[in-house]
Amino acid sequence: MKQKLIIFVLSSMFRIFSLLPVIPNVYVFESQYGRRFDDNPKAIYDYLYMQNDKKNKLYWSIRYRDRDIVKDENVKIVYRFSIRWLYYMARANFWIINARMPKWLPKRKETKYVQTWHGTPLKKLALDMDTFSMPGSNLENYKKNFLIETQKWDYLVAPNQYSKDIFKSCFAFEKSFIDSGYPRNDVLYQKDNDKDIKAIKKQLGIPLDKKVILYAPTWRDDYYISKGKYKFHVPFDMDQLIHLLGNDAVFIFRAHYLVAESLDNSSTHPNIFNFSTNIDISDLYLVSDLLITDYSSVFFDYANLKRPMLFYAYDYEHYRDKLRGFYFDLEKNAPGPFVIEENTFYEKLTIFLETGTFENYQTNLVDFYNAFCNWEDGNAAAKLVKQIQSRNQ
Repeated sequence: MKQKLIIFVLSSMFRIFSLLPVIPNVYVFESQYGRRFDDNPKAIYDYLYMQNDKKNKLYWSIRYRDRDIVKDENVKIVYRFSIRWLYYMARANFWIINARMPKWLPKRKETKYVQTWHGTPLKKLALDMDTFSMPGSNLENYKKNFLIETQKWDYLVAPNQYSKDIFKSCFAFEKSFIDSGYPRNDVLYQKDNDKDIKAIKKQLGIPLDKKVILYAPTWRDDYYISKGKYKFHVPFDMDQLIHLLGNDAVFIFRAHYLVAESLDNSSTHPNIFNFSTNIDISDLYLVSDLLITDYSSVFFDYANLKRPMLFYAYDYEHYRDKLRGFYFDLEKNAPGPFVIEENTFYEKLTIFLETGTFENYQTNLVDFYNAFCNWEDGNAAAKLVKQIQSRNQ
């Protein structure tokens, strides 16, 4: 009852503010429900900020509990669900968002909602899902609520043709696509050089003379603590991993945002780093020599760097058949070794540590790049801004 009353008050205040005219050139940005200061919205924010155009007013939506993640004093913060947030959300010219907004929050016609989303889909999404394991809902309600959300979107960013085709079905999206590539990947073209990579390593405290291995798995719908809170599982022996790393490599954990807070200090060893919060994952891509993942869409982004990848899918059949299902056969089409057994994982990791590559996968990697990264050129944010501004005139 209390929650319903709060929602009624918030939505009523939003509607009152919506009686006022939209303020031109006001942008409100949000990443992962106000938990992050990153991803596609951040790349678009940075591009607009660097334009130094005084007419643009940029506001970042953040949860009050996460206020410390924004270190830049020049960022204008609005705390999610505050009166000030409701005011700017109601009067903004543009919303730049990468996840869903609350179902109770309407969108006025004059505000343009730019949905950037947050990854090229491997796992089935939204209306395409056949199974559902998340607590607190069921598949029918999940799809119904998703459809309510997608009908609010005016623009949807597509990183490649493959994603665009899937987004049409899984989101039932029939409005304007922005075929730009992902703005968050611009930096992978702009800073893929020794000078910038060394600077990022120094900032993160990563040794300059060691191989860097990035582990960025996804989350599991059915491995949860409670509604909206999920657990993280380390699927290998930390002592064995540390032994393999020796003195020549460091290992970075980057957990999915839904489980990042549940990842404890898995090791205090100096060669193990946990950068699951408050670090832009693009910086981790740039400093790493190898990406290890499972079913996370991070490998589509990482492919822009044309660097080695290793897929450790320890629960492949369960994830494929019971949780989500996939849009394509990852085992067959992965641009790097695909392993299920823990011992095989150690073997492949050892090969990389000794040689710095996986020789039999060079062709796969090039083919994968050509199929999924051919829209990327380091200018996605500029393309997006040009398109939404020209259509708003």
